[in-house]
Parts: sequence; C-alpha cells; structure tokens
Amino acid sequence: MDKNAVKDLQSDDRLKLKALYNQYRAEFLGFGRYYNLDQDSLADVYQESFLALRKRALQGKLNTVESSMKTYLFGIGKFKIYDALKAKKKEVPYESKLHLVADEIPAIEIENPPQLNEKEQLLRKYLKELGEKCRLVLTLFYYRGLTIKEIAEHADYSNENVVKAQKSRCLKTLRELCNG
Repeated sequence: MDKNAVKDLQSDDRLKLKALYNQYRAEFLGFGRYYNLDQDSLADVYQESFLALRKRALQGKLNTVESSMKTYLFGIGKFKIYDALKAKKKEVPYESKLHLVADEIPAIEIENPPQLNEKEQLLRKYLKELGEKCRLVLTLFYYRGLTIKEIAEHADYSNENVVKAQKSRCLKTLRELCNG
C-alpha cells in the first residue's frame, strides 16, 4: 500500500483525511449498486469501511499490506455489504469475479440463483455447519483468492502459521463431513 496514503490515514489532518475519504467514494457507490442496496445504505457502508481502514492504519496493520488502498478498502466494503444484506435477509449468490474491482461488473441476478449439483449442495450445507472462523478462512482463501498473509492481516490472526493450521483443520473437518 502507498506509504504516503498510510501516513495520511494515520494523521489528524482533516484535509488529507477528507481527500482520502472522497478519493474512492463515488467509485465505491457505483460498485456497490450491483448488490441491490439503496444509496443511503451504501454511503453508510462506505463510511464504515473507511473508518475500519483508518483504524487498521492507526494500529499499524497496513504497513505490510501489498495491495492497493482501493483494493483493500473495497474488500472491507464488500464484507460490510454482505453484512448489510444479511441484516436485510437477502442472499447474494457468489459470483467468482466479485473479488476483482473492475469498471464493469455484471449485475447479480438474485431471483434466479444457479442450480447446484448434488456435490455443490452438500458442500454448501456442510460449509454452513462449520464455525464462523472456518467459513471466513476458507472463503477468503478459495473464493476471494487472498494469500495466507493477507488472511492473517484481514482476520486479525497473530501470524501466518495460525492461519495455515486453521485452514488445514477446517478442510479436514469439511472433508470428514462430506465423506460422512
């Protein structure tokens, strides 16, 4: 991540913070409209995401992040969008390219989710039975494509070895459930 941006996030300079806040706001609101949230909710999500980004900067957790500020901010925002959708009792089917921040992302069809084969249905069922930490680690690694290092930072694990062990245990449990 750009060291100057991290320093600005850590500063108390209102002008720098306002400039950073506004830098990706409009783009995020455009990106977020594909999730069928109203503009007010999206604006709230963006603000919460920016505050979370700043908190991580103040804690020194962004010093080793290799992704861009935009990618990191949108990643936080996406999780907050999912939380908002969950709170509204909406389900959004996973779209394999959602982890990419692009100018043109096709709209997600919530009304007609894709039909899952028997193995996919079992996998979905057993993923729901795993603990929240397991689901988070597996989702970040396999669906979002984050590295072990990025997961450790994103999910506040103490180090990469803890993430590796957690992922290994979760996969073992998931395999046992699937093989029944």
